[in-house]
Amino acid sequence: MIDDGIKQAVREKYSNAALRAGCCGASASTDPISAKLYSEHETGALPETAVAASLGCGNPTALAELKPGETVLDLGSGGGIDVLLSARRVGPTGKAYGLDMTDEMLALARENQRKAGLENVEFLKGEIESIPLPNNSVDVIISNCVINLSGDKDAVVREAFRVLKPGGRFAVSDVVTRGAVPDVLRRNMLLWVGCIAGALDQDDYRAKLETAGFHAIAVEPTRVYRVDDAREYLVSQGVDVDAVAADVDGKFMSAFIRATKPAEQPCCAPTCCKQ
Repeated sequence: MIDDGIKQAVREKYSNAALRAGCCGASASTDPISAKLYSEHETGALPETAVAASLGCGNPTALAELKPGETVLDLGSGGGIDVLLSARRVGPTGKAYGLDMTDEMLALARENQRKAGLENVEFLKGEIESIPLPNNSVDVIISNCVINLSGDKDAVVREAFRVLKPGGRFAVSDVVTRGAVPDVLRRNMLLWVGCIAGALDQDDYRAKLETAGFHAIAVEPTRVYRVDDAREYLVSQGVDVDAVAADVDGKFMSAFIRATKPAEQPCCAPTCCKQ
C-alpha cells in the first residue's frame, strides 16, 4: 500500500521546485546533495531551467552506458535533465521517456524539450509504482534519487522489471544506507538529504531487486555523506552532533545501482521446454 501522505508531500515538494525553477531560475547548484553532479560539457547544451530543476543525487546518464538506438525511461524525470541527456546519447534512432506525477514538472520538462529541440523525447504523466508503458518495451531504466521517495518500493522494482526488455538494464542513482542508524537520527539525516520517504539499506535494495527477478545486482557508492556534511542542519534540529557522530558518519551514501533483467532463454532450454 502506497502511503498517501508521503505521495502528497513528494508531490508538493517537486511541484514547488518546478515553479521556482521555471519562474526564478532557482538552482540546485548550492544544495549539498545536488551540486556538481554534471559536467559543464553536459549542461552547456541544455536549457538553464532544466539544470535549475535538477534535484538528484547522482548522474545516471553518465554511468548507464547508453547506446545509440536504445529506448530509455527515466523514473521521476522532474525538469527533464536526465531525459534530455539520454536523448542525446541514444541519438535520433533511440527514444527517451520521462515519467513524472506532477503537472508542474511535466510542463517545465516539455518546455525544456522544446528549447533543446529534441524530437526523440516523450514525457508521460504517471506514478513510478504503475508505469504507463507496455511489457518488454524499454532497454534501460534510469532514475535520479527518486525511488527512495516512493512509499512502495517493491511495486517500483516490479514495474521496472515488467517494462524492461529481456536483457534490459536497471541503472539508477539513489540514496541508500548501510548499517543500523537510530530512528531519530535516520529521520534527521534523510530530511537533510531530501529523502522524505526514507532510503533503503543497501542490502534491502539488493533483496528487493532479486525478489523482482533481477540478476547481476551491484551497489556502487558514488558519494558517502560524512556527519560534518550535515553538521549545520543537525545542530539546527537540536542534535548533539559530536555525541552521535559514530551512529551517523558514513552510513548514508549516494550510490549507482545496477541490475539486469535476464534474457529470454532459447525455446529448448531445460527450464522452459517439456521433456
